[in-house]
Amino acid sequence: MSFRTIALLFLVNLIWAANVVVSKLAVGDLGIPPLFYALLRSVIVVAALAPLLRPVPQGLLRVMLVGLAISGGSFALLFVGLKTASPSAAGIVSLSGAPLTVLFAILILKERVRWRRAGGIVLAFVGVGIAVASPAGWASGSGLGWVGLSAIVGALGSVFVKRIEIDSVRLQAWAAVASTIVLTPLSLATESGQFASIFAHPWEATACLIYAALVTSVGAHSLYYRLLQHNEANMIVPFTLLCPLMTVGLGASITGDAIGWPLVIGGIIAVAGVAVIVLRPSQVMPKQFLVRPRL
Repeated sequence: MSFRTIALLFLVNLIWAANVVVSKLAVGDLGIPPLFYALLRSVIVVAALAPLLRPVPQGLLRVMLVGLAISGGSFALLFVGLKTASPSAAGIVSLSGAPLTVLFAILILKERVRWRRAGGIVLAFVGVGIAVASPAGWASGSGLGWVGLSAIVGALGSVFVKRIEIDSVRLQAWAAVASTIVLTPLSLATESGQFASIFAHPWEATACLIYAALVTSVGAHSLYYRLLQHNEANMIVPFTLLCPLMTVGLGASITGDAIGWPLVIGGIIAVAGVAVIVLRPSQVMPKQFLVRPRL
């Protein structure tokens, strides 16, 4: 693998990690309602990727349901969690997505798991449990529950990605459409002061949305999948484990997250478990789906 590819992978992971912090600032400090924030992100992605909506894919309903799960649905739940959860703790809890994906693959795709990957699943959940039980985890309150639910929804969607025939960028476009359709009535029914929160901090809110939609969802994800196309997944996917580590670092330096050794130890154990899951061969789930980032 070339130095340029490695540098680009570091950049992609840094963008993903920073997006968690940016989202925390948006829904926490700026007070933008989380569902509305997820909705606006989806609207911008639709506008950016509109040319990719043609032709309409086969099995459109399934494409949109899967897209909703791995995009607006999991993003919205993450943003709800970030109202109270710290980016650092949220980054560690999000690691549960990989073992959850394997468990869903066992139930739905009848995958068989040998003892090494089973051990990785246990390690990942133990590490996440330690992080949740840490003082930093307790300080995040119920927010980590929403982050965990986000990981569950995203993992379930990742399992079904294998059953649809559409390339990743077009899936991203239709995922944004599905997210817009679902999140619009949900935000209107459950939230208030949506536009007031934007008008109160117009420049900051715009910057957060541009970063979340264009820099992260369109830019970083497109670059990641381009790297996957030109390199072995075995070489690319393990680099995604840098994202939660970078999230912890950025959370500590930007939002002043209280880290503490329990969170660090839990994070290391969880990363080790996910590494085992990713590095061991899977019969039915490609590696990029095990730690598939949100679209």
